[in-house]
Amino acid sequence: MPQNISFSKMQSWKLKKLTESSYKMDRIPVSTIELICLGSSFAFSGLFCYLYRKKRATVQVLKEAPKFQINKQLVEFLNATPGKCVEYAVVEGITRPVGESLRSHYQDDCTGVMQRLILKEHKLIWNNLARSWNDSERIIHQKENVVPFDLISPEGGKSAIRVMNPLEASGLQFETVYERFHQAAQGFTDIIGHYLSGEKPKGFLETEEIVRVGATLTGIGELVLDSDKIIKLQPPKDGLEYFLSTLDFPSILKQQESSVKLWKVLMTICTLTGIAVIMVVLRRMYHEFSEKQELEEMRKSYKRFNESRRIPGSTADDEIPENACVICLSKPRECVFLTCGHVCCCYDCHRALPSPICPICRSCIVRVVPLYQA
Repeated sequence: MPQNISFSKMQSWKLKKLTESSYKMDRIPVSTIELICLGSSFAFSGLFCYLYRKKRATVQVLKEAPKFQINKQLVEFLNATPGKCVEYAVVEGITRPVGESLRSHYQDDCTGVMQRLILKEHKLIWNNLARSWNDSERIIHQKENVVPFDLISPEGGKSAIRVMNPLEASGLQFETVYERFHQAAQGFTDIIGHYLSGEKPKGFLETEEIVRVGATLTGIGELVLDSDKIIKLQPPKDGLEYFLSTLDFPSILKQQESSVKLWKVLMTICTLTGIAVIMVVLRRMYHEFSEKQELEEMRKSYKRFNESRRIPGSTADDEIPENACVICLSKPRECVFLTCGHVCCCYDCHRALPSPICPICRSCIVRVVPLYQA
């Protein structure tokens, strides 16, 4: 008898701990946050992988791209080339307008071949989370002006390369020749309205940027010799990146290699994050599976223990026990439902419930405590 009581207490403690998590095992082992992290990590990993492979291909093509000097030999070379074009080439020259150049609106002695006028609104936005005012800016108006221009050799000469569609090029850097901030006028009623709306205008920034006449540019794209013997630098037709920059070619190549490393690092981080989330989920699933197996073993052990306490020769169909399960009416009541406290069914029927709801009062079952009767 003492051995049975000891076994009963041990079984009660273990079965109680395992039963408390029985409903958790039926849920999806992945939380909403983990699903969001997993999906976003692999989505960003795919995006960064695409950008990494694209930049890597660009760097490889840049390393193999031929470099030409702007002279008569270039015209002869293109004339002898099939199709009179080079699909991807590097040239470096000084800007010279074909006709009239652009004049700065604010600097009398400043002329250029490309011009950009920008008007930005600056204001403070109230951040409820950080409880502070944050700077914000918005482009209200932007206008870009371009005149046809050539690239000529720094050493002089009549040879030139006509630059086509310069605004489509990457790496184009304008020089800021004018910048002025116009402070916003604010009255007392305006200040009150700003605090109520959560926005405080600071003013407007007016900027003029220009690519000067005589600036040194490096162009990377397709070289074509047209019927008028004019060499044109234009965007490549096979989807390669079109460059027009004030940097020299080694600096452009180094910049692109840095981008390749950046996209590779970001791709690796996102991939490792996704793998880490998968490992956490698999580890949880393994532990829940182990707990489920242990719970099943405890249930069988508990069943064998109850069968060993039956009177020899008696069967479950002889009579309905006084404290019979309200569901099967054949086994004693063995479970206490919390928080309602009802003792109404056996352990097997409790496990067979379609949802964790008490069959007596229909309240939600938070915990299930095994009941052992001496």
